[in-house]
Amino acid sequence: MRALRTIVDMSYARHFLDFQGSAIPKTMQKLVVTRLSPNFREAVTLRRDCAVPLPGDGDLLVRNRFVGVNASDINYSAGRYNPSMRVPFDAGFEGIGEVVALGLSASASYTVGQAVAYMAPGSFAEYTVVPANIAIPVPSVKPEYLTLLVSGTTAHISLAELGELSEGKKVLVTAAAGGTGQFAVQLSKRAKCHVIGTCSSDEKSVFLKSIGCDRPINYKTEDVASVLKQEYPEGVDVVYESVGGSLFDLAVDALATKGRLIVIGFISGYQTPTGLSPVKAGTLPAKLLKKSASIQGFFLNHYLSKYQAALDHLLKMCEHGELVCEVDLGAYSPRGTFTGLESVFRAVEYMYMRKNTGKIVVELSHTVSSKL
Repeated sequence: MRALRTIVDMSYARHFLDFQGSAIPKTMQKLVVTRLSPNFREAVTLRRDCAVPLPGDGDLLVRNRFVGVNASDINYSAGRYNPSMRVPFDAGFEGIGEVVALGLSASASYTVGQAVAYMAPGSFAEYTVVPANIAIPVPSVKPEYLTLLVSGTTAHISLAELGELSEGKKVLVTAAAGGTGQFAVQLSKRAKCHVIGTCSSDEKSVFLKSIGCDRPINYKTEDVASVLKQEYPEGVDVVYESVGGSLFDLAVDALATKGRLIVIGFISGYQTPTGLSPVKAGTLPAKLLKKSASIQGFFLNHYLSKYQAALDHLLKMCEHGELVCEVDLGAYSPRGTFTGLESVFRAVEYMYMRKNTGKIVVELSHTVSSKL
C-alpha cells in the first residue's frame, strides 16, 4: 500500500497579495453603528482596532480610497431601513478603491490592483470585503465615479421610470446643486426640458447655470413660491423632490395639470425622531384630484433590475465628458478637506447644513503596518 501524500495547492496563496507590494495590516479603522439614533455622532463610533476581514472564495478585499456620504446614512444609523437590525453594524453604503486580495473564484474576473467601485453596506472602513458579483470595474480610482453609484443612478432610473420626460416639459428640481440633484438637472436638460432648480446660495446658482439649469432659484434671496407663480403660471410638469416639509407643499401647489411629483427623499426631516417633517396632507387629495396630478415615491433598492444598465450608461457619459460629476471633498468646509474616517462625522453635518455643491466624498489615507 502506497503512503498517502499530502498535496498542498499553493496557487490560492497568490491571490492574497497586496497591491504594489505594500503590507495589508492586521487591524483597521471603521465606523460602526453602536446605538440607533438620527444623530450621526451619537449613533456611530470610530473603532480603531478591528480585524481586517478576509475575502471568501467569491469575494474581493477592497482598500477604500474614497467613500460616499449620503443623506440616508442617518436613516440607516437610526435603524429606519431595517427595523430588525441590531447594533452593532457597519456604516456606509458606497466606496471606490483597489482590490488588494481576492478569492480563487473571484480571480476569474478580477486581479489584484484593479480599480473597483461598489454599493454595499460597510464602506466606512479602511478595507471592505465586497462580493465580486456586485463590484463595478472602473477605469481608475477617481471620486467622480463614486457620484454615480447611488446619486447618479437614483436620478437616472427615477426620471426614466416615473418622469415621462419629453421636449418642452418644465421640470423643478429641489436641492438641485446636491449630489443627486446635479444629475436630475443634467438628465432633464438632455431630454430637452426646461429646468428650474432650487438652491441655497449664489455660488450654487452659478454652478447650476453651468450644468444647464434654466432658472436657478436661491431660496435664501428669492421667494420660491412667488417665482413659480409669476414665471410659471401654468405650473410645472415634473417635480424631482428630495427636501420635504414646506418645500414639498410648495411643489404640490406648483404642479401643472397632469403634473407628476417624484419623491426621492425628504432630507429636512431625517434628523428628527420620526424622520419626517410636517406637510399639509389634509388637502392633498383635493389638490391632486383638481389637477389630475400624481405623487410617486422612488427608492433605489426597488429598481435594482434597472441598476446595471443605468450605471453603464452614466459611466459612458462620464468617460465621454457628457456629464458633470461634481465632487465636494470639503475644501470649503470650516476645517478643510474631508480626509480620514474621522471626518465622515463632519461631512454628514456639512451635508445637513446644506453647504455642499455636488456629491460629498471623503478621502481615506492609509498607513502601512504589520502584515496579515
